[in-house]
Amino acid sequence: MRALLFIVPLALTIYAFIDCLNTSEEDTKHLPKIAWVFIILLFWIVGPVVWLVAGKARRNAATGTGPSSWQRGRRQQWVAPDDNPDFLKSLKDDKDARKAEAESESESRKAEKAEDEEELKRRNGGSGPDDKTPPTS
Repeated sequence: MRALLFIVPLALTIYAFIDCLNTSEEDTKHLPKIAWVFIILLFWIVGPVVWLVAGKARRNAATGTGPSSWQRGRRQQWVAPDDNPDFLKSLKDDKDARKAEAESESESRKAEKAEDEEELKRRNGGSGPDDKTPPTS
């Protein structure tokens, strides 16, 4: 029986502490979340009771078997990447950017190759098979 006098307040403190940590900053009432954590831990029996009564904005349970309005709103905010139009658009934009970069690299390589051929012709005096200028003597 004496163990219950220790176990019940300890369990209540642990529950209130975890509940406080899992509660968002917007849902805490009257004090900042960190202050509630200190109250729960420092005032061993009174702190958890005060947290459970006054510290958290409690919502009424949703009627029916469907999800609550918080869960419905939460579900609408998060969309899987393959269903998210913004994410799919960013993938398409990345692909287009890589394709344009590859094309510009290809064009620059062609231009470089043409410049190298011109330089080679100038060094050899222009006596290649496709040279249309007559040789100078």
